[in-house]
Amino acid sequence: MERTCLAIMLAAGESTRMKSSVSKVLHPVAGRPMIAHVVDALASASISDVALVVGRDAEAVSAAAQKAGVTVASFLQKERLGTGHAVLAAREAIARGYDDILVVFGDTPLITADPLKAARQGLAEGNDVVVIGFEAADPTGYGRLIVEDGVLVAIREHKDASEAERRITYCNGGVMAINGRKALDLLGRIGNANVKGEYYLTDLVEIVRAVGGRAVAVEAPEEELTGCNTRAELAYIERLWQQRRRQELMLSGVSMIAPETVFLSWDTELAQDVLVEPSVVFGLGVSVESGAIIHAFSHIEGALVRAGATVGPFARLRPGADLGPKSKVGNFCEVKKAEIGAGAKVNHLTYIGDAFVGAGSNIGAGTITCNYDGVNKHVTRIGENAFVGSNSSLVAPVTIGDGALVASGSVITEDVPADAVAFGRARQEVKPGRARVLRERHEAEKAAKKKAKTAE
Repeated sequence: MERTCLAIMLAAGESTRMKSSVSKVLHPVAGRPMIAHVVDALASASISDVALVVGRDAEAVSAAAQKAGVTVASFLQKERLGTGHAVLAAREAIARGYDDILVVFGDTPLITADPLKAARQGLAEGNDVVVIGFEAADPTGYGRLIVEDGVLVAIREHKDASEAERRITYCNGGVMAINGRKALDLLGRIGNANVKGEYYLTDLVEIVRAVGGRAVAVEAPEEELTGCNTRAELAYIERLWQQRRRQELMLSGVSMIAPETVFLSWDTELAQDVLVEPSVVFGLGVSVESGAIIHAFSHIEGALVRAGATVGPFARLRPGADLGPKSKVGNFCEVKKAEIGAGAKVNHLTYIGDAFVGAGSNIGAGTITCNYDGVNKHVTRIGENAFVGSNSSLVAPVTIGDGALVASGSVITEDVPADAVAFGRARQEVKPGRARVLRERHEAEKAAKKKAKTAE
């Protein structure tokens, strides 16, 4: 029979060191609140019940933690009296009688399912408390895990540790699993006889041993337990997340020429054989199919790039952009809420917004779809195998038929039938000798001003 588990997520901190108007767990990592990453890890570990301990921005924090398939119940921590006190804010949920209680933190967005599963496995093997620890590159400031013969005997805070204990590099990651049948009794034994008068969850290790129980530690990579308290730490976590995701994508068959310059969102989908050149930013909601090429210095958000399409360099795809197979959106082009058909080309210096461009069509340099009349947005429809000459303005709503040709420099305000040629510009006039006359006039005026200034 599968063991039941309740995850208690602590997210009630004041976030004072973040220097922010919102709770730190709402700050984004890869484009989503960091707390949502933690919920994802819980779901991946097959944990579907979450007791969320909230304080500041309670409603917003609760909303950010919602996920399909996961039941999140919020509990308000009215006072800040330590981690032990925070866990007991969810007393009502604990009392339901789960096999496992897992305590996690809303500001550790890099954690994955593996250490959570390992902690639960430790409980299944008969231990009463399992602490997730890590080998620290620099253990200064961390609580040390004192392990003897495979048993965790204590968590010693750095300031309280002896010289020998300070040489220990196995440190407390904060995440803890507790025997659910004993959790309320053990948590109730935590005292506050310390300088701050707070209730520390770490005291459970010695408490459980005192009542004849057993505590152990399991190890996780240090980066997975990285918490966030400042903007500098947020940037560091972002860097670690990006490095990890780039590595995953490259191992799955994506090519990145300079991966350290490519920035991804949590939901970025890049298929096998996609090539990404340097300095590309993927915003939320991007999917790129196999064989597509994203050239350097492009920014893509809310877009679908289909197989074999080419983007950039220096292109911007905004939400709703849908590039068909083997289509091309080139340098200094912007596409918004528009479909570019298979094999169509939007090569350079062009804006295509609220539009449909048919397969095989060619949009010349400097073309714009004039989609906004100051009040409403309107649609431009360009048929298949049409040609729009450079520096043309298509004033929506307007339709260009299949195979139609729009002459360069045209302003098109009416529909163009299929296979027609449309001119929408003033007739050119040539004034012989007029340029010389204008230059001579300009020189005469300039000389007169100079003479007047000298006379003064």
